Amino acid sequence: MDKTTAHKRIEELRHILRENSRRYYVDNAPTMSDFEFDTLMHELEALEHGWPEFDSPDSPTHRVGSDLGAPDMQAAEDGPRGGFVQRPHRYPMLSLANTYSISEVEDFVNRAERALGQTDFSYCCELKFDGTAICLTYRDGRLVTALTRGDGVVGDDVTANALRISNIPDRLHGGFPHEFEIRGEVLMPYKAFDALNQEREENEEAPFANPRNAASGSLKLADPDEVARRGLICTLYHIPAESITFASHSEALDAAASWGLPISDKRRICHDIHEIEEYIAYWDKERKFLPFATDGIVIKINELAAQRALGYTAKSPRWAVAYKFKAEQACTKLLSIDYQVGRTGAVTPVANLEPVQLSGTVVKRATLNNAGMMAEMDIRIGDYVFVEKGGEIIPKITGVDLSKRGEDVVVPVFPEVCPDCGTPLVKEDDGAKWFCPDSAGCPMQIKGRILHFVSRKAMDILAGESTVEQLYGCRLVTRPSDLYRLNSLQLLGLEGWKEKSAKNFMDSIAASRDVPFDRVLFALGIRYVGQSTAKSLAKHFGDIDTLISASLDELRDVEDVGEVIAGSVFDYFHDPAQTEEVSRLRQAGLKFASAPSEAAASDALKGMTIVVSGNFSVSRDRIKEIITANGGKAASSVSGKTTFLLAGSKPGPEKIKKCAELGIPVKSEEDLYALIPGMVPEEDTPNQPTLFG
Repeated sequence: MDKTTAHKRIEELRHILRENSRRYYVDNAPTMSDFEFDTLMHELEALEHGWPEFDSPDSPTHRVGSDLGAPDMQAAEDGPRGGFVQRPHRYPMLSLANTYSISEVEDFVNRAERALGQTDFSYCCELKFDGTAICLTYRDGRLVTALTRGDGVVGDDVTANALRISNIPDRLHGGFPHEFEIRGEVLMPYKAFDALNQEREENEEAPFANPRNAASGSLKLADPDEVARRGLICTLYHIPAESITFASHSEALDAAASWGLPISDKRRICHDIHEIEEYIAYWDKERKFLPFATDGIVIKINELAAQRALGYTAKSPRWAVAYKFKAEQACTKLLSIDYQVGRTGAVTPVANLEPVQLSGTVVKRATLNNAGMMAEMDIRIGDYVFVEKGGEIIPKITGVDLSKRGEDVVVPVFPEVCPDCGTPLVKEDDGAKWFCPDSAGCPMQIKGRILHFVSRKAMDILAGESTVEQLYGCRLVTRPSDLYRLNSLQLLGLEGWKEKSAKNFMDSIAASRDVPFDRVLFALGIRYVGQSTAKSLAKHFGDIDTLISASLDELRDVEDVGEVIAGSVFDYFHDPAQTEEVSRLRQAGLKFASAPSEAAASDALKGMTIVVSGNFSVSRDRIKEIITANGGKAASSVSGKTTFLLAGSKPGPEKIKKCAELGIPVKSEEDLYALIPGMVPEEDTPNQPTLFG
């Protein structure tokens, strides 16, 4: 692989991983299995190692996935939500390193023994619960805060909702510490999950893909009473070693259970790799009988002194590893194949299956990805096929049981023309997918773009698939800008509309005129431009006219924008049809410029990568806002590309140590303000000290 190809692939992988991380943590709608995600992450790590000049501190290889959104972002997919206050974690919530083979678990054991110089320690093996992470803080036996993982450093405060989860106690009993934090997962049992999805289908709402998504979305609801109704449970499994005086992890969990906290009783102390293997083999079978989802085993060094000695990498602890179970598989009959046209014109074959139980859910449909995959598997209608949920997320067909192939099977024929508009299909450059090129006339593409435009993460207009179908069918809305020409009388003339529903719909259209520029940019549906990229573009250019006039080189200079995305954005704004639609939307009153507070204040810190650590006269979030508003990049970890460490009171000692090793300067808050012309220090409530500083 040459340098140019490597750089392009690195940018592609970063985009794919960032988008899927957002879909997993923020949207609660993952489209990629854990195995696929980890495979791509390993590929990116290898490329960055081989081409170190392309490494970057903001690469997904250096970051923990984040469930944070903007304070006003609606975080769940299924009901009213509000903004959550974001608070810093006392100790970072890192991800575990994942492994998919026993040999990699053996490697973990061998590394631990070499690093510690001994074998006289044990391992605590636990189920890996497939829910959404939570961190609880108790003070004087009362629950005071409950935070989501967030980005590992800062999380959303969901205390009010956590208190409505039945097995999370608001008060403890026994000899608990004055103050401590404990971490675990919020889960939705299969029974509650099935009931919720049945209710949603009856209400003509999209069902959740799996219990993990349902749990994550439910925890972010604005109404605590609705959270209580969802049937969530919690299981806790970790107290940071820095905050307790116990000798071992298992002792700490036993104590926590005695205080009334929900601790799993499925853990086991193992003394060597053979006992670990036995535990894994047992639960690989028995997990299918549990009332909630699990996706692996977590192996932790049990002795806390050993944990402290091993420490952490930038992303994960060295004293723990997660073994992921192989994807559960089922065999069922392929009844038919539909060919769906997406908003970008891509034609995707989707298999209709005889319903089958898989990973706690009933699977009726599964993607076949593309024509090449269908040919490679030699799949026939009427075949019995193997279906898996990689990472227990999106069902996929992985093969055919040829021993069950009958004589009446039918060879599927991938369409040569668009199944919706009849336009001859064309292949993408890589030959993997077929596309309908008639973006302006293909009804499925048009309706797909409108649906994307009205979605909650975009313009948040009260319209689902049926509404879009109706308005398009009546030719009232054939492009997003038509929404702003509608009136209540037109709606009341259509079947199913009443005065209240029409008013609510029109009110949501009016409210969408206040949606900020970055979300409007996301709503346009530019290929490869997700939420985070739209934010970066809006912040960098400030307004739509500057963005439209940007050259390819200027687009490539934007954070998170590589060659592929830059080309897509450039082509979009050089398409007369798209610029005409932008003009219509502008006339409708949408925001096509960042608010003054959102726009860059200066370029004083341009090109600087600044790591923030410690407490300041203002919140750490405000410090980061000042950095980015003045052209800098706020990073979470020290690397060779760090310009300087901004240290407040009580900075992280590891960060200080690494700066000394790399010769990176350490500056104060006053030094930062001195770099910014006209910057006046702000007054704010300083971070309040706690028991653990």
